[in-house]
Amino acid sequence: MLSWDEFENDDGEEAAKGVTATQAAAAGIDKLDSAGGAAALEARAVTSTDSAAVIRAKAALDKLDIAEGLAELEGSAARVAVDEKRMINCRADLNQLVPFKYDWAWQKYLDGCANHWMPQEVNMTADIALWKDQDGLTDDERRIVMRNLGFFSTADSLVANNLALAVYRLITNPECRQYILRQAFEEAIHTHAYQYCIESLGMDEGEIFNMYHEIPSVAKKAAWGLSYTRAISDPEFNTGTVETDKELLRNLIAYYCVLEGIFFYCGFTQILSMGRRNKMTGVAEQFQYILRDESMHLNFGIDVINQIKIENPHLWDAEMKEEASQMILQGTQLEIEYARDTMPRGVLGMNAAMMEDYLKFIANRRLSQIGLKEEYPGTTNPFPWMSEIMDLKKEKNFFETRVIEYQTGGALSWD
Repeated sequence: MLSWDEFENDDGEEAAKGVTATQAAAAGIDKLDSAGGAAALEARAVTSTDSAAVIRAKAALDKLDIAEGLAELEGSAARVAVDEKRMINCRADLNQLVPFKYDWAWQKYLDGCANHWMPQEVNMTADIALWKDQDGLTDDERRIVMRNLGFFSTADSLVANNLALAVYRLITNPECRQYILRQAFEEAIHTHAYQYCIESLGMDEGEIFNMYHEIPSVAKKAAWGLSYTRAISDPEFNTGTVETDKELLRNLIAYYCVLEGIFFYCGFTQILSMGRRNKMTGVAEQFQYILRDESMHLNFGIDVINQIKIENPHLWDAEMKEEASQMILQGTQLEIEYARDTMPRGVLGMNAAMMEDYLKFIANRRLSQIGLKEEYPGTTNPFPWMSEIMDLKKEKNFFETRVIEYQTGGALSWD
């Protein structure tokens, strides 16, 4: 058996011969590698205390082909250079996080971690009392709360499924994958938040969670999003051709620019407007935190889409531009219809016509963010307070309940 004392003595003899510090360090590392390898082999030897099951396990590992396993790690034979990294179709080792090529992706991951929150942190007592009070909310207000919890409780699950089952596998940049993992966790928190609201208010969970099957204006939005998931969620689907690369690009535009970039905005505006009027403040607070998360998701997705365009300019041809524009316009139309369904008459200082203007304003932003022509010239934002709510540096929320310069764990600060 190798002796650590002998190892130290050998190292000392080398130093005594007057070798340089660098040479001595290299020699020491080599000896350590040799000693570690020998010790690992010795641990594999069968001993008299090994049970039959342990002996079988060791024997099975004797047959393990290391080369076969490493062959599955693309590019594992070499260290990755920054220039080798690409957003899609990269052949470099995806397990080598650094060096970063897209610093913005890593920064968004860090920002997401710093903004961590959990639904149980929000006090729902006032909401429960208001919801149970027959005169606490109007029928229009109750309809808004129920419709939005019905849509969002499913929508964030659809986004999470798309990320986990398709997008993560097909995006071939490790720092972007790191953020996608964070985003998927945040989507789980959002679904948890909606469930927490539904349970706290004593709603019929079956009714709320099944709205995407039963309410046409909700079902249309869910069906539209799912239509862009089917192809890339097939385990056999792979990028690498113009058509498959475009299919992934369509999915990213559908989910980042439309689902998270348009479909969420009517509902968020309605619930946050309610919070500004000191109604359902717990639900509104959770929606505020969710909206800030979603704003980061949207910005990340826009950056990914634009980076793919830069690296693969042949994908962004006239046909693809027209298709992308149509996707955003279709999403806007579906959200306008959802707005009319959720508030057929004026409520909370807004009406469907104002919401339509807001959605067209948002659609123009999404179009311009990916380099397309605005389709609703002259539209303005009728709800400027929404921009203030999405400001991540804002010190307190609009109904003065807690500090929201989020920090993790015990660092959360409360008023």
